[in-house]
Amino acid sequence: MTDRTLSRRALLAGTAAAGLPLALPLPVLAAATAPAKANLFVGTGGHGHTYPGATLPFGMVQLSPDTDVERWDACSGYHRDDTSIMGFSHTHLSGTGIGDMLDVLVVPTAGTKTGGKVELLPGPLADPDAGYRQRFTAEQAEPGYYRVALESGVRAELTVTERTGYHRYTFPAGAGHILIDLSHLVLDKSDQPPLITDASLTLDADGTLTGSRTVNRWAKGRHIHFALQTSRTPSRVTLYGDGDAEQPAGARAVRGNRLKAVLHYDEAGGAPILVRCGISGVDVAGARANLAAEGKSWDFDAVRRAAQDRWAEAFAGVRIAGGSADQRVIFASALYHALLAPTLFSDVDGRYIGLDRKPHRLGAGERAYSSYSLWDTYRALHPLLTIVAPDQAQALVHDLIRQTQQSVYGPPVWPLQGVETGTMIGWHAVSVLAEAQAKGIAADYAAAWPAIAKRSFDFTAPDLDNSKGRDVYDAKGYVPADVWFESVSRTQEYAYDDWASAHLARAAGEGAAADRLLKRSGNWRNVIDGKAGFAKPRFANGQWWSPYDPVQLGHMPKPWWRDYTEANGWQATFLNQHDVYGLIDHMGGDARFEARLDALFTAPSTLPANAPPDISGLVGQYAHGNEPNHHVAYLYVYAGAAWKTQAMVRRLCTEMYKNDPDGIIGNDDCGQMSAWFVLSSLGFYPVDPVEAVYVFGSPLFERAELRLPGGKSLTIEAPGNRADTPYIRAVTFNGRPWTKSWISHAELMQGGRLSFTMSAMPNTAFGAAKADRPPSHGRAASA
Repeated sequence: MTDRTLSRRALLAGTAAAGLPLALPLPVLAAATAPAKANLFVGTGGHGHTYPGATLPFGMVQLSPDTDVERWDACSGYHRDDTSIMGFSHTHLSGTGIGDMLDVLVVPTAGTKTGGKVELLPGPLADPDAGYRQRFTAEQAEPGYYRVALESGVRAELTVTERTGYHRYTFPAGAGHILIDLSHLVLDKSDQPPLITDASLTLDADGTLTGSRTVNRWAKGRHIHFALQTSRTPSRVTLYGDGDAEQPAGARAVRGNRLKAVLHYDEAGGAPILVRCGISGVDVAGARANLAAEGKSWDFDAVRRAAQDRWAEAFAGVRIAGGSADQRVIFASALYHALLAPTLFSDVDGRYIGLDRKPHRLGAGERAYSSYSLWDTYRALHPLLTIVAPDQAQALVHDLIRQTQQSVYGPPVWPLQGVETGTMIGWHAVSVLAEAQAKGIAADYAAAWPAIAKRSFDFTAPDLDNSKGRDVYDAKGYVPADVWFESVSRTQEYAYDDWASAHLARAAGEGAAADRLLKRSGNWRNVIDGKAGFAKPRFANGQWWSPYDPVQLGHMPKPWWRDYTEANGWQATFLNQHDVYGLIDHMGGDARFEARLDALFTAPSTLPANAPPDISGLVGQYAHGNEPNHHVAYLYVYAGAAWKTQAMVRRLCTEMYKNDPDGIIGNDDCGQMSAWFVLSSLGFYPVDPVEAVYVFGSPLFERAELRLPGGKSLTIEAPGNRADTPYIRAVTFNGRPWTKSWISHAELMQGGRLSFTMSAMPNTAFGAAKADRPPSHGRAASA
């Protein structure tokens, strides 16, 4: 049994031997259990696509081990099942379905594998002996810190500041070296156009190594710059150019595309060799300044303690008790993952690269951010931040307004380090902005309106794949399936963005535009066959696709020409978040709508051969592993069957999440899957974030305490809550009976005590009255 196996088993058992994970404090209860600990390896297996390395909340640097760059399940650069480590790079994406980043790979090696030769290529995953890969043991992780033992005898430890990565390498006696591989990236295929260009490495007189590269992976034309220093002067430094051509002895600079540097130590043993590396998206000067501001000390342990303190403060606002030991670990891990992105993208002097590809400088106290997975995160991640990190939510709103103004495409879609990737469909930054405006978060929303209006009404404006078919959508009321791919989902998601944009137009004093958008937000009806009860592809001549099969992804045999976005007809039928009562009426009323939901959750869990791996976590045809369905279990509440929501939410909380590397049923998508769990386990969920209300589900714990702004606090309690009590029998808020099946954000943020009485048997009367159902599309159920 290897040390790795021992460490992994200890981790899954939730013991301290699992790598010193951070404690999540608990209030004192009569039956209080040991504090929960975040397991940073949750999501690093299966299809979770998370990484275990060191970072700070929303930090610029994510310093983490890379084990593979060749397969989809290593989008983050790491997969728990891999047996060798390539090295440690400074930027990573958490939980995404597309890979990028992995900038500035650092590879420490004691001795050499082949008689003094330095390995310059990693070698394949299947053969760690073929390159600079190393097997590893004793892998441990906690928020802000990571360590591992490499087979060459090096013990590697990692920690971070916001913009600087700190490495501590303890070498055995004898020679050793540190390779900096600036050619490392995801899916590096030889049959593709150049993925790295305009690279440079320069060794300064003071020993600082600086460099830059342009990456054309996912975010085409992304620039990254770094400045790196070591605590011990190397015996010599060797630079390598394209083709791994060794530069003459004493060379101080090299330019090209695929560059590397090796820092040689004739005697690497003794005092640990520390590396500190600052990065910037602007220029080398920015990287130098970031390093100078945040890398003033060689005290690795002090930096680590500061990182721990930052995480302790981030966690301090949420306390839980009750549930099982594993559930508390899952909660802590989910909260951790929900605080990783969006990531900081401005330097210490306030400079950053905007979506216009130009440098900008922020005012005092402002920050720029990157890694917005908005198609995913508008649903639960951003709503969660308005509760547990309201200052961060406001900072992100200010940033999204700036990005909306700077981008030729208007509201951001999936911006990554100064590049609009345009990934997924819609322009869901408007949801984040409209939600924030509805919740009273102060910002200059009117400043974003001109760009939102252009995206909404100017059909000659530049398009990315995310916004194709806007013109025909406006003219016909839907995107025809024989004109554009993913037509059904486009129609529905454009309609949701119209709903959000209508609120922003009203706030900007643009009443006529708001009315037009509000009317257009009803276009979802044009792709829902109410008689059949399904979302169906519709052609330009008005006819539906026939014969129709809701399990299929579309009417065309080409895999990329689907009629739904990462969904099929079953899943897309319930995509509507903003006009649920309109959808219920369109389908024939409460009873028929409830029956359609029942059918969704009980249908055979079969998928066609061309289904993407994102459609996962099936309960019937409901897919929890993908975001379009995340609100669907809560829709029963709108039909007066809240008890069915309670049963299904409890089931999803317990079946779709585990305290295990394969513990997230699908890609975590920059924290969205994790945010769903955090909110749902607290007992509520924002079906439509723009409505600024939360629908009750089934709280998982006996007690949660949330720190709110202004010195307030919110206690959510469910005394005696157990695995066999998923149903709400009654609710009180601040001591008064609460018959509604929902609560507004404004009420929740007043603080106090929200108390659930749970039961093993459903109370079918709770929330059944129309007066007690949540508002939708600005109206109550009884209207």
